[in-house]
Amino acid sequence: MSQKQLILASTSKYRQELLSRLAYSYSAQAPLIDEEKEKDPALAPQALAEKLADLKAASLKAAGKVVIGGDQLVSFEGRIIGKAHTAERAVEQLMSMQGKTHDLITAICVYDGDKKIAYTDITRMHMKKMTRAQIERYVQLDNPIDCAGSYKIEKHGIMLFDKIESQDFTAIQGLPLIELGKILENANL
Repeated sequence: MSQKQLILASTSKYRQELLSRLAYSYSAQAPLIDEEKEKDPALAPQALAEKLADLKAASLKAAGKVVIGGDQLVSFEGRIIGKAHTAERAVEQLMSMQGKTHDLITAICVYDGDKKIAYTDITRMHMKKMTRAQIERYVQLDNPIDCAGSYKIEKHGIMLFDKIESQDFTAIQGLPLIELGKILENANL
């Protein structure tokens, strides 16, 4: 039996729920970084997500520990769409993206001691055309102010889309479990 400790470098309830689906015993801990200070506007969206996932995991890495860090962001028309933090801003974000396509970038980084394994999933999200009233109704239903792109695909957010191109549907929710499962199996937990 392994003596390695599995740590999720996140306080996100969404990532914790997802990781639980892989049936490993783990603890969730806040990463020891100031994410806002680490955001570099000069980086491309994918590079930024990968950097933040790496920094989160690296902040808790140690011998005998397998640490998972993750980051997710929306890339739309060349810019990053973050968490809205307010219902009004969520409506505005969704109004700007409706009828268009954006990329949902989900990066993970796993440290098994000093060994680093990184993976990035890019999902193409095709949002259907909607009225402001439809979007306001959705925001009232899910209050998605704490989610990148202002939608919760696992709840009512699915009604915002007419097509999703993904290799791993769980990546949309915050952790690509298919690839993460392979990584953790190889870590011999």
